[in-house]
Amino acid sequence: MVVLVAPDGSRAECSVPFPPLKWASDPLDVLVTHAEQERRVGVVLVRLGGHAAAVFEGERLVRSAVGRRHVQGRSAAGGWSQQRFARRRASQGRMAFAAAADACADVLLPVAGTLAAVVTGGDRRALDQVLADPRLVALLPLVSGRVLDVPDPRRAVLEQTPRQFRAVRIRVVDSAVDSAAASATDSDTDSSDTDSG
Repeated sequence: MVVLVAPDGSRAECSVPFPPLKWASDPLDVLVTHAEQERRVGVVLVRLGGHAAAVFEGERLVRSAVGRRHVQGRSAAGGWSQQRFARRRASQGRMAFAAAADACADVLLPVAGTLAAVVTGGDRRALDQVLADPRLVALLPLVSGRVLDVPDPRRAVLEQTPRQFRAVRIRVVDSAVDSAAASATDSDTDSSDTDSG
């Protein structure tokens, strides 16, 4: 993280993609150089019934597979038919996750040794199901912690993912707000000390 401090004490906390930073003399130069670096990155997007796997070089899409499998929605019915419906839905879900794992194996495994990272997006539970496939074990050490918030993984959605995974996230902290929070904490501490005495 790079923290820039303004004369009034306000801070801009810059979290870079694909840490760590390689530090040099000027932190701002380091930040810009790091953010602009062209990396080969794998992408896995999964939602129930839809998936995409891809390889990007910088912002350029070089390999991909996008697919959909029908998975029935939830049923409000009760009794025996609901149980049968739930079993059918679970079976469709397993087939959808297997198809997503197949796409990941086809697109990412052949180039796994050249990837800087694997970025995931979509539904966390669905991603866990797909990445649990034993064939994909080589990808797990590359998976970044952040899960991108994406809609149904279609080609157009996939093509927009570099804007998210290459972005530098900046949190601005106003010095006045920071001071007020510190004062409130001090006030809470004082009052609790008084109560305990």
